[in-house]
Amino acid sequence: MTDPNTTVIEGRRADTGRRVRLVASGGIIASMEEMESLGTEASGPDELWIAPGFVDLQINGYRGEDINLTGADMHWRVETVKRLVRAVLASGTTSFCPTVITASFEQMRDCMTAVRLACEQDELTASAVVGIHMEGPYISDENGPRGAHPAEHVRDPDWAEFNVWQEASGGRIRLVTLAPERPGAAAFIRKLTEAGIVASIGHTAADHDHIAAAAEAGARMSTHLGNGAHPQLPRHPHYIWSQLAEDRLAASVICDGHHLHSSVVNVMHKVKGDALLLVSDAVHLAGLPPGTFRTHVGGQVELLPSGRLHMVENPNLLAGAAVSLADCVGRFAQMTGSPLASAVAMATDRPARLLGCTGIGTLEVGQAADMVTFRWNAEAGKLDVQSVYKRGRLVGSERYGDPASDTRA
Repeated sequence: MTDPNTTVIEGRRADTGRRVRLVASGGIIASMEEMESLGTEASGPDELWIAPGFVDLQINGYRGEDINLTGADMHWRVETVKRLVRAVLASGTTSFCPTVITASFEQMRDCMTAVRLACEQDELTASAVVGIHMEGPYISDENGPRGAHPAEHVRDPDWAEFNVWQEASGGRIRLVTLAPERPGAAAFIRKLTEAGIVASIGHTAADHDHIAAAAEAGARMSTHLGNGAHPQLPRHPHYIWSQLAEDRLAASVICDGHHLHSSVVNVMHKVKGDALLLVSDAVHLAGLPPGTFRTHVGGQVELLPSGRLHMVENPNLLAGAAVSLADCVGRFAQMTGSPLASAVAMATDRPARLLGCTGIGTLEVGQAADMVTFRWNAEAGKLDVQSVYKRGRLVGSERYGDPASDTRA
């Protein structure tokens, strides 16, 4: 009789190109045997690939579920988090940071509380949420760098305020995006660093000295570099050049084919090298069929079949990112001509290591059995997810239960 707690997968490893027989048991990878007879010869379109589950440091929502929804009671917020986790898992991302954006003190506190309660109530949610990404409110108030964040809630860093949110989250805030030019930002970054929280530069209009000071204070990343910026910048210097040149900063990029031109992605890849990683920055319309929607942030927006999401009144303005991290992996490989292994590492091992997460992000015996299988069309830059496993369990399995059945809040 087959052990229901054991999973066996045969396919080609995305990191090494070797075909293997992988066995998961007890939530971890128990063994991995190379199938030598099949070697590493060229694969066909029907080849099944195996990769670690993707790790996304920036997800605002997915398939209609919005982590930053407003006007909802706590029960609805908590259930939204649980549904969001299941939707994200089905896309191939097995670990992620729900991203709470600039809002009123009460709204941000409620979002943090909802994530905590969902993790406390639901095992699957707790295993998938590796931390909260707090994007704002300590960002630039200038049009362009501020992006879609509401101007009325942008403010200077406040350690006491942050600690209330951290308490509400149950200590789950692990990544904070802020603008280093705001008064008190350097001291705030030092406190984050001392607390083991990753400080990231983003939505900024900083000059070169402010960026250098942030890195000196302990900032470790640039959030979606090249976006959240003025439409026009001085030739030099400016804050994108300064962040590219700062070796102490890793950088995340949104590689959906819309947020950055392929030439920019190639330059960032060549400059940052192994310090470049992928994020989806997906909003709640990601994963939905194309159409026109009304949102609480951008008003009337249109989602195209390509995944481009723009304002109806001005199609030149994007209204957020609307593809999965798996899509970004495929498009990055196509844009840069990088090996699939490199593109996968940018969405697995690199973000996991940046956040200090152990046990995820690689395919190794003893690691968590968080895995995704897919078919790969290199010419089209298309990664077609076939199945997703969380702790060795097939996502969508009845063993995970229905989040709606748990009504505690």
